[in-house]
Amino acid sequence: MKPIFSNLGIVGAGAMGRGIAQIAVQAGSSVKLFDMQAGTAQAAQAAVFSQWDKLCEKGRLNPEQTAQYKTRLQCVGTLAELASCELIIEAVIERLDVKTKLFSELESIVEPSAVLVTNTSSLSVTAIAAQLKRPQQFAGYHFFNPVPLMKVVEVIAGLKTSASVCADLAAYARQMGHTPVQANDSPGFIVNHAGRGYGTEALRIVSEGVADFATIDRILKDQIGFKLGPFELMDLTALDVSHPVMESIYHQYFEEPRYRPSIITAQRLAGGVVGKKVGEGFYKYVGGAAQISAEPAVPQVDEMPPVWLSPRAARRAELMLLLKNLGARIETGAAPSAQALTLVAPLGFDITTVAVVERLDPARTIGIDMLVDDATTKRRVLATNPATRADMRRAAHALMARDGKAVSVIRDSGGFVSQRVVATIVNIASDMCQQSVCSPADLETAVTLGLGYPMGPLAMGNLYGPTNVLEVLFNMQTVYGDPRYRPSPWLRRRGAIGLSLLHEEE
Repeated sequence: MKPIFSNLGIVGAGAMGRGIAQIAVQAGSSVKLFDMQAGTAQAAQAAVFSQWDKLCEKGRLNPEQTAQYKTRLQCVGTLAELASCELIIEAVIERLDVKTKLFSELESIVEPSAVLVTNTSSLSVTAIAAQLKRPQQFAGYHFFNPVPLMKVVEVIAGLKTSASVCADLAAYARQMGHTPVQANDSPGFIVNHAGRGYGTEALRIVSEGVADFATIDRILKDQIGFKLGPFELMDLTALDVSHPVMESIYHQYFEEPRYRPSIITAQRLAGGVVGKKVGEGFYKYVGGAAQISAEPAVPQVDEMPPVWLSPRAARRAELMLLLKNLGARIETGAAPSAQALTLVAPLGFDITTVAVVERLDPARTIGIDMLVDDATTKRRVLATNPATRADMRRAAHALMARDGKAVSVIRDSGGFVSQRVVATIVNIASDMCQQSVCSPADLETAVTLGLGYPMGPLAMGNLYGPTNVLEVLFNMQTVYGDPRYRPSPWLRRRGAIGLSLLHEEE
């Protein structure tokens, strides 16, 4: 099949530029590669040639294909040599002044029918196109690194972008073996916008002293199914990349509290402790492997106290069955005895508040996170309050670990780790639907492919229950008095009447 764009120009021969060049050639296009830095385009060309040679050695390409590909990727020394290109993709530094100057120059070189696109991850497509004479021929075309492996590309329409240009770019992405998703020109587009909930909420939890980096990573991997914890992910992407994106989206949304960056990442960036590539981030790395301290051992408890379960506990029937299976001595009175370990399971509320409201002795009160079905999770999470006795903490930990399942014990906060992070992810995604940043289907596709989440954020909301997510948000808003937990109207309408989050209005 003939490619939609037969002659392609790429400006910027870094990792993104050379990755795009590789898949474009493999789709049948001829590609001209340009970079302002002497020798950079040639180095990129050599790297792509080497990649094709490796694929040939593995039998995934034949020698004829490999030779043909190499003839269609050439380096050029001036922008003027891109004049015949039908599509030019820019992949240079994330600076508005640099990009606007470059595109003004390119527009004067190429044919009027040529399409110009930016691979920007966080700058406004409309702002970059503002000085162009043909803004209808300009769009965003955001790939993810490494381009050959990350199979999603965001097609972003600026204020004046022609719909036919976006349609052609989407079709061309499919020819390159990628899945296109359509986004309106808004800060962070789809993936970087939707991704704000994961890392930023985890950073808030750390900043409150609730748990350390490793504990939060373990909880979110074992309870929710994320491949990487938020701090592992930030170490991989590096803070010199991820923190500026946090700041950019926060400021472009005029200091919207949901996107507020963290002083933790700002300080680490200033100190050069940016991640795996420098050998130290949230973890230290030796030989590329993170050095993570072992989990605390399960306490030895000689005599287990009886357990009283709050009648207001989330998933109470399920939790009662779990206690029976673990061999707990369960009290069934209207109130706990003076010896009982008191177990509560709130959604969104902190353990201290629950103890006070339910008139329980805080010294004997422990919380357990029941947002997730215990049968599907690899880890149970308990929370103490400031008054919890050490013997009660040890007893709860030992009891919940009796069947060999991992247990984490965290400090008191409004909402458990998974509750807070899941609710924030779902709320931000719902707000994106409210703003019509993209369709719900494209949102799910972009996040699953672009961020590697175990499921899309709306599917996550469906799985754990829209009403549960709303309860977490409303209760956290009560605890913190913070607008960052204000539920999106899109989520409120669906959650309040029990509709699936993916249900769309007629």
